[in-house]
Amino acid sequence: MTQAPRAFDVEALWALDRIAAPSLSPDGAQAVAAVTRYDMDANTGRTSLWLFSTLGGAARRLTEAGDKDGSPQWSPRGDLIAFTAKREQGGVRDDETQLYVIAADGGEARRVGQVATGVEAFKWFPDGRRIAFVSWVWPDRKAAAQADALREFKARKETAYVTDEALYRFWDHHVPAGRVPHLHLMDVTTGQVRDLFEGSAWELERAEPDANCFDISPDGRRIAFAFDPAADKRLDNRFALAELDVRTRRVDTLLQDADWSFTAPRYSQAGGHLAFLASHQAVGHNQPDRLAVLDQRGHWAVFSDDWDHEVTAPLCWTEDDQTVLLAAEERGRRHLWRFALGDRRAERVFEGGHVGSFAHAGGLTVVNHDSLRFPPRLSVLDGATAQRIDKLNDERLAGHRFGHPTEVSITGARGDAVQMWLVHPPGFDAKKKWPVMHVIHGGPHSAFGDSWHWRWNHQVFAAQGYVVACVNYHGSSGFGHEFLDSITGHWGEYELQDIEAATDWLLRQRWVSARRIVATGGSYGGYMVAWMNGHVQPGRYQAYVCHAGCYDWQAMYADDAYAWHRKELGAAYWDDPARVAAQSPHAFAQHFSTPTLVIHGALDYRVPDAQGLAYYNTLKSLGVPARLVWFPDENHWVLKPRNSRLWYREFFDWLARHLPKAH
Repeated sequence: MTQAPRAFDVEALWALDRIAAPSLSPDGAQAVAAVTRYDMDANTGRTSLWLFSTLGGAARRLTEAGDKDGSPQWSPRGDLIAFTAKREQGGVRDDETQLYVIAADGGEARRVGQVATGVEAFKWFPDGRRIAFVSWVWPDRKAAAQADALREFKARKETAYVTDEALYRFWDHHVPAGRVPHLHLMDVTTGQVRDLFEGSAWELERAEPDANCFDISPDGRRIAFAFDPAADKRLDNRFALAELDVRTRRVDTLLQDADWSFTAPRYSQAGGHLAFLASHQAVGHNQPDRLAVLDQRGHWAVFSDDWDHEVTAPLCWTEDDQTVLLAAEERGRRHLWRFALGDRRAERVFEGGHVGSFAHAGGLTVVNHDSLRFPPRLSVLDGATAQRIDKLNDERLAGHRFGHPTEVSITGARGDAVQMWLVHPPGFDAKKKWPVMHVIHGGPHSAFGDSWHWRWNHQVFAAQGYVVACVNYHGSSGFGHEFLDSITGHWGEYELQDIEAATDWLLRQRWVSARRIVATGGSYGGYMVAWMNGHVQPGRYQAYVCHAGCYDWQAMYADDAYAWHRKELGAAYWDDPARVAAQSPHAFAQHFSTPTLVIHGALDYRVPDAQGLAYYNTLKSLGVPARLVWFPDENHWVLKPRNSRLWYREFFDWLARHLPKAH
């Protein structure tokens, strides 16, 4: 007898395989991707590499010996796959992440050299014999002395982090003390390593030096990279582009302009042009990244100026060097686009949902994509058709019932059309009355769209019997630059009008239970529910959930992104304290009355946990019903399986406690 489908819950969420970005073999016949599987009982995850045929056939696991095999990249010759891992091999256990290679047809992976300071992002040279990679080094030590420097650092008895840098931590980690990210070259056969920036002042970006911040020319002689030319490194500095001669290690600045920030360089197939992202920061700090191209004569131009979309890395030239593949958001969806440089026109290659990543080789493109209805999966594009090449989660998903997502347009602030996504509970009956859960996205310059969310999962919420409402309020990305920038200098105003307009729309629907509406949000969404607590008439919402929410903009100067506060709020707190306070929930504490669950992680550097603690303490001081869930070992998100299970339990229990029973 076939078992009846079950509601999708947190246990089912963590039982799914999580497929990461793919890499394609040179002939396009196979893709490789890291796949993570979690064990709720053990409270751990394990990541292995899997092969997926673009021609059809079952996927197969390529690696099993490691726990965190990640970032696989196929060699240009198609014989090897490189990846990063921490393993034990030859009696040596890796203290830092190292580079490994494995034959494409399987076998034993081989550690390539020993890099004392570890291997982070990397790329193959076109010859398939060398790899360029990023490692954090002490700039005043030669390569041979890095191991000693690391050993001395780990042996120290002091625990203080001492710095005079403006940029010293990012999201959930400190920038390695006294170290900077350098580009290195590794010989895959011998394991020999050379620091390409040794003895110089050159370095990559300190915040997140990934594989998009540099690229290798088709002839293997040059490496283009983005760098911060300012002596004082900051998150909001404007970046420039430089090019390194691999043989001589000479570096020349390719492009630097005080009004612009340039990132994500990518050589054309023939090597004569360099595509990159350009943001005109002199016009405004929220200016989007545009597609730009630099030629060998030093001339450059922005090509996507008339296309009101934010372009994101990576950029990928097609074989004819006339078009660039890229991903960009559009009205709550993220598509893969082909941008023709000649007529400066973009066309969709693959429609989301949400395209999380893609790879292109051998005339084929593989996309990792997801939606509100399913988690990330891999599909191959061949012409106008798309064909699934993985079925890892199909059997698990088949055992559950899912809610139906719909897209609604409402009239919000300024009379503008505002998008709202609804996810109905499984078995939704419009003749019945249903509770509503607002899920307010963070950012504020991001969006909730037709995408799968591993931490705030709409299907898990809907399975509890809620109609889930996600408003892409003013300030959200994907609706044009003016819409995104419209909230600058008066945070909370238009966003609240949009959410309230959505609630008004919902209250007009016969299937909404008017006394059973709640609002939840994380990060800027947490800011919004704290803001609502001080600005919305009591009783309109029965309960709030504030996860990692911003509460006091003056105290938020303890975060890692403090450089942007005065730009977003319109003033620094020491120049115009009243203007900053007028946008800060803490200034309206006297109006708080709605029961609130406050959740925060101690390792959150984007919204330090003192924000959540101050909000919770204020609620308790005012006698407002409140509950605190504080994780000493989580960051801005909740990433451990057992902690996530607790998060969902507390989340649902809190809402159920404050919602009246259905009639």
